[in-house]
Amino acid sequence: MLPAVPEPTSAHPAATDDTWEPEIAELRRREAMAQRMGGPDKVERQHQGGKLTVRERIESLLDEGSFHEIGALAGRASYGEDAELSEFTPANFVMGRGRIDDRPVVVGGDDFTVRGGAADASIWQKQVYAEQMALELRLPLVRLVDGTGGGGSVKSLDTDRRTYVPPLLGWQYAVDNLATVPVVALALGSVAGLGAARVVNSHYALMVRDTAQVFVAGPPVVARVEGEIAKEDLGGAHIHGRNGVVDDVVDTEAEAFARTRRFLSYLPSSVHEVSARGEPTDDPERRDPWLIGAIPRNQRQVYRIRPIIESLVDQDSYLEIGAGWGRAAVTGLARLDGWPVGILSSDPYQAGGSWTADASDKVTRFVDLCDTFHLPVVHLVDQPGFMVGLAGEQAGTIRNGVRAIAAIHQASVPWCSVLIRKVFGVGGAGHQSSSRLSYRYAWPSGRWGSLPVQGGVEAAFRAELDALADEDARQARIAEITARMDAVASPFRTAEAFLVEEIIDPRDTRPLLCEFANLAAPRRQAGPTTRSYRP
Repeated sequence: MLPAVPEPTSAHPAATDDTWEPEIAELRRREAMAQRMGGPDKVERQHQGGKLTVRERIESLLDEGSFHEIGALAGRASYGEDAELSEFTPANFVMGRGRIDDRPVVVGGDDFTVRGGAADASIWQKQVYAEQMALELRLPLVRLVDGTGGGGSVKSLDTDRRTYVPPLLGWQYAVDNLATVPVVALALGSVAGLGAARVVNSHYALMVRDTAQVFVAGPPVVARVEGEIAKEDLGGAHIHGRNGVVDDVVDTEAEAFARTRRFLSYLPSSVHEVSARGEPTDDPERRDPWLIGAIPRNQRQVYRIRPIIESLVDQDSYLEIGAGWGRAAVTGLARLDGWPVGILSSDPYQAGGSWTADASDKVTRFVDLCDTFHLPVVHLVDQPGFMVGLAGEQAGTIRNGVRAIAAIHQASVPWCSVLIRKVFGVGGAGHQSSSRLSYRYAWPSGRWGSLPVQGGVEAAFRAELDALADEDARQARIAEITARMDAVASPFRTAEAFLVEEIIDPRDTRPLLCEFANLAAPRRQAGPTTRSYRP
C-alpha cells in the first residue's frame, strides 16, 4: 500500500527562496531588452526613413493585443566574468501568432534596426519555424520583409572564419505553404537576395512606393558590373509594379496592412477549408439600367471594363489584383450575394484586350490562386485572341498563352463565363474548359469565330482580292464580302444551332451570377489540388 500523502496546509503557500521568481524576473529583463530591438538610435533612424519598426508593423497589422510572440529570447548574448548577462542583441526576425479580423494567422517580420535585416543570431531558425508553424497549424502567413531576410553578408567571413555552400534551409516549408495556406508578403524596405525570394514566393506580394525596393542583388554588388546605380532606379516600384515581381504597389505601410487584411478576407485559412460567406449587403436581384449600353455597337470603340465589374458584383466588394502589370488581363476578388469569387476579364484599352505574354502569365497565376483556395471564377470574356505581331512573337506569347489555357482547363472550381464581346482564335477558345459543362451566358454584343471578320476576309479571300489590280476595286470587294459575313455573324444564328447556350439582357447578369454563386457554393471541395501553386 502506498503511504498516505499529507494534505497541503494552504492552496497558496507563502513565497520562499525556493520559488522561481528570480528566473521570472530575469525573463522579464531579457524580454524588455528584446523590445528595444537595435536600440534608440537605430529605431529613430528607421522612423526618419519613413518606416515603422517591425514591432509597430505587427501591432498595426494584427487585431489589437492579439500578438503572441515566439522566440523573443533568441539573439546574441554577452556575459561578464560573473556569468551574468551584460549585453543582448535580439535576433532580427520577430515572429509569432496573432489574429486578423478575429482569425488566427502567423506573422513574421525582419527587424532592420539590427544589422539591416541581415543574418544575425538564430534568424534562419526563426524564419523556418514561422513557415513550419503556418503549414502544420494550417494558418495564413504574412511576411513583413525589410532586408536580405537571412541571407547573410560577406561580413560573416570575419566572424565565422569560414564560408559555406549556400543552402535554402527550410525552403520546402515555404514551397509547401503555397499549396496549403494563404501567403502574403510585404516588401517594406530595401529587399535583396533571399529577402526578395521570400517576397515573390507568395500568393500576394505588395511593395510600398519610394520606401521599398526589391532586387536580386543591391547596388554595391551591381556596381561592379554595371556601374553606380541608385537603389530606387535598380528595384523601385516603377519597375516591379509593372513586371509582375509584385502584384500591387501601395503608397503607405498602413495601406499595405489594409490590403493584406482585405485579401485574406476572401480566402479560407487553408485549402482544407472553403471560404466563408460574408453577410450579404447588396440586392442579388439588382439590375443596373446602364448595362444595356455598356458595350458600344461600333466594334472599334473601346469601353471601360471596371465599372461593369463593379456593377455586377456586390457593392464595394471588388479588390483588383495586379492592376499595374499584364494590363490586358484584369483580375480580382469580389463577392456575389456574399460568396467570395474570382473575377477574370480583359481590358480593351490595353492591346485591344488581347492577352499578351505577361497578361497570360498573370492569368495563369490568378487561376491557380482561385483553384488552390476553391474560389469559383466568373470570366467576363472580351478576347480577340492572343497578341499578334512581331512584339508578340518576340515575347513568346504563344507559350505563355497556352500555359494560361492549361491552367483554365486544369482548374476544378465552378466556372461561369459571360461572353460580352469578342471571342476569337485560340485565346478566345480557351475562355473556359471545353471538357466541362459550358455554364455561360452571352450578351447580344457578342461576336466570335476563328478570326474577326474584318481581318479574316483578306486572309480567306486573298487569291480573289490579289487578282484585282485596282486598289479601289479591291477595297470595294473587301467591303462587300465583309458586309455579307457580318450578316451571318449575329449571335442569334449561333444560338439557333445551340453553339451558345443563352443570350441574355446585360441587365439580368448580376441576378444570374448571384444564382451561380449560390449553386457553386455547395460544390466547392475542400482539400489540396492535384498540383501545387507556383509563384
